[in-house]
Amino acid sequence: MDHDAHTHHDHGAHTDHAGHTGHEHAGHSGHSGHSGHSGKVSWAMAAKATLHCLTGCAIGEVLGMVIGTSLGWGNMETMILAIVLAFFFGYALTLRGVLAAGVDFRTAFKVALAADTLSIAVMETIDNGVLALWPGAMDAHLSEPFFWIVLAIALAAAFVITTPINKWMIGRGKGHAVVHQYHH
Repeated sequence: MDHDAHTHHDHGAHTDHAGHTGHEHAGHSGHSGHSGHSGKVSWAMAAKATLHCLTGCAIGEVLGMVIGTSLGWGNMETMILAIVLAFFFGYALTLRGVLAAGVDFRTAFKVALAADTLSIAVMETIDNGVLALWPGAMDAHLSEPFFWIVLAIALAAAFVITTPINKWMIGRGKGHAVVHQYHH
């Protein structure tokens, strides 16, 4: 291979970078691993977005179960409360970050809805489905290790199933991709 021929090549002539123009989002030229229009999103980025949603879902699920159980509610009422709280805390975590970037509440709320709705809905469907279908899980008490083991399995299943969905959404500039412009 003739390396001398390559040393005289004018690299400044490649201003369009071989068709890679238009891949930078406003304020994102320094970010790596995400290109909203190309669909090239790392599994790590998708897992991080999913873990963010899972955190809110888990807080809401556990709090809902504790409240429902302490009030003596039935399984259905407790599950509904847990789902509502999972959405609340999932959105709240995103709102906190977007509001910290100086965005007004209305815009931040729209960003949270766009970023988290599908992810939380899938997670809630999976983890509540596992709890509802696992024999004895809905009748187990919060003081029983069995309940917490099944809940951990349910949340793990929700994470595994939701991560590819988040990867797909971020790759299309949706889901958690809309939050990235507010991160500094």
